[in-house]
Amino acid sequence: MKTRVDAIPMLALMCVTAIWGSTFFIIKGILTSIPTLDFLGVRFFIAGLVIIVLRGRKLLRASVTTWKRGLMAGVVFAVAQIVQTIGLETADASVSGFITGMYVILTPLLLFIAFRTPISKPVAFALVLAFTGLSILSLNGFSVGRGEGLTFISAVLFAVHIVLLDQWAGQESGLDLAAIQLIALGVICGVSALPGGVVLPSGINGWAVMIYMALIAGIVTVGLQTWAQSRIPATSAAVIMTTEPVFAAIFAILFGGEHLTWRLFAGGSLVVGAMLLAELAPRKSSTADGGVAVWEDSDSVS
Repeated sequence: MKTRVDAIPMLALMCVTAIWGSTFFIIKGILTSIPTLDFLGVRFFIAGLVIIVLRGRKLLRASVTTWKRGLMAGVVFAVAQIVQTIGLETADASVSGFITGMYVILTPLLLFIAFRTPISKPVAFALVLAFTGLSILSLNGFSVGRGEGLTFISAVLFAVHIVLLDQWAGQESGLDLAAIQLIALGVICGVSALPGGVVLPSGINGWAVMIYMALIAGIVTVGLQTWAQSRIPATSAAVIMTTEPVFAAIFAILFGGEHLTWRLFAGGSLVVGAMLLAELAPRKSSTADGGVAVWEDSDSVS
């Protein structure tokens, strides 16, 4: 079980979350001309095709176990993306963001239920802070309907994806596992876009956005997340990933013409504080593994 965190994987996962955050105002623009399922289909089809070109021969030599695990993780992530997108058709974006962010709570619960993984007291408190911060950031009135229910299902699936990577990423080739996930994403999202025909981006700007979403926000993020989670406990990864709406707000303010509000400042501060608490509050151990400082959880809630 991974119980330590070092700086480089943590920064890598922060980069992943920052890239995801950068996509919100970009997607908002492109979805005015392309249906959501078509957008997902084209995006991940391109990503999967590039992966096949770059690593096709090496993937043929990957073990059956690696293929099974990569496909399973990819299917879970693809279904989560599709279910979340369908939920957004009837749920407010702010409410959807809050419900989706509940994977930060669901991840340690799933780990505890499935593997009896203990939750350290600092991380447990960080989860409460993150949950509170997400609610301030995203929630402004609440009603439960079909869209909200589907969004909650997607949050469960995102948590399952994090748990699967936590269990498998350290046992398999990170590149192969990430590549197979992207192929699964490309196939499933591509097929989901076929009914009624696929609408493609128009113009240089539309294709530039799609290429960015496929290569940077697709291949790079899945690869970095898979690698980082082979070195970071799943609960810590979930807390780091709660900074996604904070990065989304920063990019929206800098490039999307939005304004800083008290909700953004207060909620964002709690989320960032939760991340710092989860990563820095555990007792610092003596240097190990060649002098690299690591952090270890002490007291646990079990």
